[in-house]
Amino acid sequence: MPLYHNEDQAMLADSASQFMAEEGNIAKQLRHWRDRDCPDGFGHALWKQFGEMGFTGILVDEEDGGLGMGNVEAGIVLEEIGRNLTPSPFLTSSVLAASALKHGSNEVRGRYLPGLISGDSVFAVAIDEGAKHRPERIETKAEKSGNGFKLSGQKDFVIQGASADMLVVAARTSGSAEDADGITLFAVPKDAANMSHDSVRLVDSSMATHTKFDGVELDGDAVIGEVDGGREVLNAMLLAGRVGSAAEGVGVARGAMDMTVDYLKQRKQFGKLIGEFQALQHRASHLYSEVEISRAVAIKAAQLLDGGSEKADLMASVAKAKVSKTAGLAVREGVQMHGGIGMTDEYDIGLYMKRDRALAEFLGDAYYHANRVAELSGY
Repeated sequence: MPLYHNEDQAMLADSASQFMAEEGNIAKQLRHWRDRDCPDGFGHALWKQFGEMGFTGILVDEEDGGLGMGNVEAGIVLEEIGRNLTPSPFLTSSVLAASALKHGSNEVRGRYLPGLISGDSVFAVAIDEGAKHRPERIETKAEKSGNGFKLSGQKDFVIQGASADMLVVAARTSGSAEDADGITLFAVPKDAANMSHDSVRLVDSSMATHTKFDGVELDGDAVIGEVDGGREVLNAMLLAGRVGSAAEGVGVARGAMDMTVDYLKQRKQFGKLIGEFQALQHRASHLYSEVEISRAVAIKAAQLLDGGSEKADLMASVAKAKVSKTAGLAVREGVQMHGGIGMTDEYDIGLYMKRDRALAEFLGDAYYHANRVAELSGY
């Protein structure tokens, strides 16, 4: 399969590119909400526009009212989100949560998906229970209580947790903390009693929470998938999220690179444009090559996932690791080639570095995924 977009995907890319550049740009969204210390970290009006454009329902099946597209198409939108640093709940809501809800009952899907498709609802995923992404270990417990469950424990760095209308929570219903089996996913509504959020602002100005569950009562209809059989659903959700975060990382790298190249064409030293200096040309050329390779890897991972390939999990970790390194290179080179002004808030290049740092940790950093690649390859 070619590592470029077909005609329909190219049309979606043009539409997403124009929309994000006009409505989701840094001045209108990121700086606007950051400078107002917005408790959500994003604009709900823009999210509603996402719904009107059809973006929110890209991964939702047509029978549930969505577009029934794939992860390649979701990656197209995410790349433009990264390129413009557009703050939105697209990755958590329309990719991670939507992927989990595919496994939900008709009642669960009917309760939550219409709000997602219209852009009226925001979802979050509560997985990690420490400073690092380690989904292999789940300690939060869901114990049988009447016809439902009682949820107890804590989840850390739940992106948009306080803004979410529903949280997809991974909890243990049997076994010990590191058992592969015994996991169940729950759809927890925002108004659930005995759930509390401690909000924190991340380095890129997005919002996350440390969320506590102190005996949260849930009915049996809150289960997504099968009781004790949630590991498969969790893995499917994480797989889609990792592929999506790689696509967004490519956008961050492209945005930083484009901004840097534009600066090289404008800034003069010693009477010459600095883009004429061969040393900077070499660095820019190397960066361009790395970004293109990363983009190809991210597209391949999405294609394999959409095709149901057994190699999708491996390629998702390859993409996440490669893109994390490339985006890190892009933002470092960007700040350095901008010189001293690259460290000032007046220039946007520093914002790309902040977004890269937050995104690199989300769903596993480069070291985590390099290790997964080794393990999945038999080492």
